[in-house]
Amino acid sequence: MALLSLVPPAEVIHAFSEETRAAGQRLAGSLGPGDVVALTGELGAGKTCFVQGLARGLGAGTWATSPTFVLVNEYRAALPIHHVDAYRVAGPAEMVDVGLLELIDGGGVTVIEWADRVAALLPERTIHVSIDGVGDEPRTISFRRGASPGVSDP
Repeated sequence: MALLSLVPPAEVIHAFSEETRAAGQRLAGSLGPGDVVALTGELGAGKTCFVQGLARGLGAGTWATSPTFVLVNEYRAALPIHHVDAYRVAGPAEMVDVGLLELIDGGGVTVIEWADRVAALLPERTIHVSIDGVGDEPRTISFRRGASPGVSDP
């Protein structure tokens, strides 16, 4: 059963990284061309771990790694995966310069870590994934679809 087939907002609780990866892998089964996944959570919450599962679920042949310093990693899979990290960006304008809008409007899946930093650029169709908990704490992963709160569709 796809996570978003639950009545949104959906929420799952996990204790281990492999469970976080499994949640990403399950979400991958419901994704299609042009989908955008916006990840939020504190440093160490498991955003990249979630992307690893999502990439595995889409059939990527490589292990997803954090694009913190390069801003965008791309993975070949059933659908192209654009893994974006907005942690170090000054704001939405910097991500526009990097080509985020073209990625979002392309035929792949765009996954954005630290998406709250570029919320004004996210389309209404965005799937929001919030991961709460760090360190040895269990993770609460919340899913909802729609525009960022207080932000209109660009």
